[in-house]
Amino acid sequence: MVLVMTRKTTRRRVLMGVGASTTIGVAGCLGGSTGAGGGNGSSGGPNGSGGNSSGGTQQSGGGPLTADGSSTVYPITSNGASVWNSNPPADDEEYWGPGQYGFDTNKRMADFFAGIYGFEASGGSQPPFSVNVGLSHSGTGIEKLMNEQVDIGDSSAPVKEELPERKSYENFTDHVVGVDGQPVVVSKPIYDAGVTKLTGKQLKAIYKGEITDWQNVEGYSGSSKEIQVICRAEGSGTDTAFRANLFGSSDAPIKCDSRIGQNQQVRTTVQQSDNAIAYMALAFVGGQAPAVALELDGTTYELGKNLGSKGYPLSRDLHCYTWKGTSKKEAAFINMLLTEYGQKQFVEANDYFTLPPERRQKQRSKLPEPAQQVSYGGGNASSSNASNSDTTSS
Repeated sequence: MVLVMTRKTTRRRVLMGVGASTTIGVAGCLGGSTGAGGGNGSSGGPNGSGGNSSGGTQQSGGGPLTADGSSTVYPITSNGASVWNSNPPADDEEYWGPGQYGFDTNKRMADFFAGIYGFEASGGSQPPFSVNVGLSHSGTGIEKLMNEQVDIGDSSAPVKEELPERKSYENFTDHVVGVDGQPVVVSKPIYDAGVTKLTGKQLKAIYKGEITDWQNVEGYSGSSKEIQVICRAEGSGTDTAFRANLFGSSDAPIKCDSRIGQNQQVRTTVQQSDNAIAYMALAFVGGQAPAVALELDGTTYELGKNLGSKGYPLSRDLHCYTWKGTSKKEAAFINMLLTEYGQKQFVEANDYFTLPPERRQKQRSKLPEPAQQVSYGGGNASSSNASNSDTTSS
């Protein structure tokens, strides 16, 4: 599975923004409304919320659905929330257009997907319930989920790696919504000086503090320059996955000059430096933070060719966890992300890799029984495994 990365300017990118170029998605919050789990909608600022709730008629689904966590998963759920909350009509083929995806309906987007789980349309542009997505990192999202402050915990690492000391994981349901081919980036001056490829051995040596000057990296043609080693914050799924995939343990010690909270901030730091190296999510690569090719296990992986393909050692699943089963409100939104529509609009559009139909159907089998049967091309929404939904397998 290979996806060529593009950054074409469209009405979508102007109106919604993308994770790679914005700290938060569409401006807007829900004014402190609380979700079913008791979580407060985030306000503007570094933990701003995605999705903009319009005022007006009472929502049939009660309070908003809330999510928080990974800055890697954030572009998917935040952009999905923004479109859900705007509830575009069926004739809006850029944001909805159900016929393009095999759905025979004239309903608005949120009305259609919420209706599958029994939520009634408002009769106007207001969705049956709003979706409010906060931005932090995986560990925070999982903690808020366990504390029932949010309905969905976004995570870019498995909960077993985020919480390795926990005795039981049976209350978590793992909904995988996409795949990230985690890249390694360097400052543009370093890339221009010849560091366009690193081996796994070199990468490990840099993050162990064994190589500290770019002059000691093959291909570099510049003068002596100390390597600025950028890491994600401990507790972030990106950091957990990087250490687990590269060093074989999520607790492996690495040498960091600085640890940074979110992918957006990592990208900015690399762009503003002339000697940095960092690992981040695929959606944030480009411009003054170019990805280097990586030679791992005898194969060279390059952005736009095979980086992120099956077998890429730094690939990781992107998760939307629910707690103590999955409610119908949670299922309606997650099910939307698992359709061909959701995968193209919110996963592929953010430069992540989509799930194949058979894997989407496996994820859909974890959702509760729907009120309506809908064909998705890979099976319907009903689940023979609904009673076994408390699982962390993916």
